Amino acid sequence: MAEPDTGANAARTAHSYKQLKEDFVSNLSGGSVIEVAQVCAVAPVVTLLWSVLQSRQSFFKPYTPLAFVIDYLLNVGALLLSVTLYSSSPILLNILLLTAAAFVYAVPPSSSSSKKKLARPSNAKSSTTTNPQGLSVLSTKPFLTNYRGNMLVVTCICILAVDFRLFPRRFAKVETWGTSLMDMGVGSFVYSAGIVASRPLLKERAEGKTTPLGTRLIRSFRHSLPLLALGVVRLLSVKGLDYAEHVTEYGVHWNFFFTLGFLPPFVALFQSALAVVPSYAGLAVLLSVGYQTVLETTGLKGWILVGVRDSLLSMNREGICSFWGYLAIFLAGQDMGMVVLPRSLGSSSKASGKVLLTKMGSWAAVWMGMYFLATDYKYGAGLSVSRRLANLPYMLWVVAFNQGLLFAFAVVDVVVFPQFYSAGDARAEKEAYETATSRVLKAYNRNGLAVFLLGNLLTGLVNMTVPTLHAGGLATMGILVAYMGAVTGVAVGLDAWDVTIKL
Repeated sequence: MAEPDTGANAARTAHSYKQLKEDFVSNLSGGSVIEVAQVCAVAPVVTLLWSVLQSRQSFFKPYTPLAFVIDYLLNVGALLLSVTLYSSSPILLNILLLTAAAFVYAVPPSSSSSKKKLARPSNAKSSTTTNPQGLSVLSTKPFLTNYRGNMLVVTCICILAVDFRLFPRRFAKVETWGTSLMDMGVGSFVYSAGIVASRPLLKERAEGKTTPLGTRLIRSFRHSLPLLALGVVRLLSVKGLDYAEHVTEYGVHWNFFFTLGFLPPFVALFQSALAVVPSYAGLAVLLSVGYQTVLETTGLKGWILVGVRDSLLSMNREGICSFWGYLAIFLAGQDMGMVVLPRSLGSSSKASGKVLLTKMGSWAAVWMGMYFLATDYKYGAGLSVSRRLANLPYMLWVVAFNQGLLFAFAVVDVVVFPQFYSAGDARAEKEAYETATSRVLKAYNRNGLAVFLLGNLLTGLVNMTVPTLHAGGLATMGILVAYMGAVTGVAVGLDAWDVTIKL
């Protein structure tokens, strides 16, 4: 009697499980924009609770092991709960967090908190980019660190959590039309990158310099090479390990690292267009409207969605075509960076914060209005959001959403920590920044891309060693807590050792 071919059976089992995993993330329709907003609102609400703890009780100074645990539970644990156990009741989670913040605020402040004063101004020498107190024309504001840190935390959570059944399918990436939490995640990653990319441009303006196009392109390619290399490594890893993949997300060979890698040179080219359209927001809208027009007036949309994959171009059509939408999102992020990064030198704390909030709130309202006009069936164009196409409605949704979220973080910052905006010198400002910023979020923000890469590597490791689709709720939470603990531990460790990994 012939023995069963165990090798063939194992191969068939592995193939069927791979197909099951691919089906698990395919043909999804997403959820509502409002629900995504409710889930993401947990981030600024947690920041409010953290800020009240710090401003009223100096809870995170000194930064003891207990302070780290609470920092982790608030800024990582709460976000993990929002996409798992509280995914069906994010409003309840927000109410619980707000109640905790109100309770902490009601408790009399600690003596160390009430006696804390800003450092006295020092006599720093002035330069072309600083004022007499040694303050640069640009500042690293706490709310920017909190915003980018939270975005990276949620991203790292979702890239692994999506492979478990505890993670709602409506939060996973939509197949073609619709909105979801992870659709917002990839766009937010690009938008936040655009914000920080405006810093060197602002420095050039402050110094009265203009970089020639050729030099900009050379620098941009230098920034692109590591990202493109990561894209190649991911491609070879996925194909070589027969890893489950969702082809309609970016294509057969394309991945998110390629999208990130090609952004710098195109941004450098579009910077030359500022002579004609003196606004990154204007460039973003024009590019996205032009792309949407091509989608609607030619066969491009049909080719992207249902075309035959018979060439290298057609095999990767989603990644190549959606690039233009992501480029528009990046440019819109740069425009907001031009608003939030410069310092209001010579202004009082109250005036500086009020002006900043007014600008940010106004821009958020403008982008929300454009999103409404693009998507509303009665008063607008009635277009549907598509992350797969990265079309005009998707670009407007991502930008409007992030503008609103950034505004919420700024409100917490300005109201709870006004001393940052009245700092008299660089030393006082640094002290105020450290006081107003979570060590965990600062660590994520400092080495964002490296932490994101670590999250991708650990996600692959978990998926290769654990049958995630068969994991129960308790096992899922245990794995996710351990995974985020490892990612956070590495991020905080690098920050503690003063290590910055630039990719």
